[in-house]
Amino acid sequence: MSKKIYLVEDEVSLNLLLEKYLEREGYEVTTFSNGLSAVARIEDLPDLWILDIMLPDIDGYEIIKAVKAYNKNTPVIFMSARNEELDRVVGLELGSDDYLSKPFLPRELIIRTNKLLERVYGTDKDDTHQISDDLNMGEYRISKKQRTVFIGSEEVILTKKEFELLYYFIENKNNLVSREQILDTVWGDDYFGSDRVVDDVIRRLRKKIDKFTIETVYGYGYKLVYKL
Repeated sequence: MSKKIYLVEDEVSLNLLLEKYLEREGYEVTTFSNGLSAVARIEDLPDLWILDIMLPDIDGYEIIKAVKAYNKNTPVIFMSARNEELDRVVGLELGSDDYLSKPFLPRELIIRTNKLLERVYGTDKDDTHQISDDLNMGEYRISKKQRTVFIGSEEVILTKKEFELLYYFIENKNNLVSREQILDTVWGDDYFGSDRVVDDVIRRLRKKIDKFTIETVYGYGYKLVYKL
């Protein structure tokens, strides 16, 4: 089940941008442009609050106080363009779990959100993306533990990145994934090269794993199409 995120940001363009990125990552996002409308929804108990500190009515400090008073375990990420050190300290004192200083890249928020939710809630054992270590898909036998792919009795030789990317596609089969999602998962958040490296590895995968269809969705990313 998708995690529910409540995002409070009064800057319209940034609100829409962050909502778009979070939804692409698979989250269910509800946005607010002021603090009072957000406070009225605290009893919904979302899985995460992402709060801007500077708002047109009440500030993020008042919202986090209300959130933590209702359920002290609800995680909160603060965003602020003000005095970074002061806001960070006050936020931590009030119970925030992470802090982003504006301006920041949307990808950084995604990385921090993913890591925070995994730390707080762990990996969902019922998640439909979770698959067994060894599986048969079409004509292929794939072992995550052994990092091998066989078609019949013949092994398909893949590089480390080719296998990791293939397995990521399998975990997300029939779902559209962006280059940014692929880079974050397969290359890691410390990778700073060109995102075209994804295209190169996919080109090699298509040649080696030609029984699978990896579709290109221009302007967004890729999808492994698999039918039983």
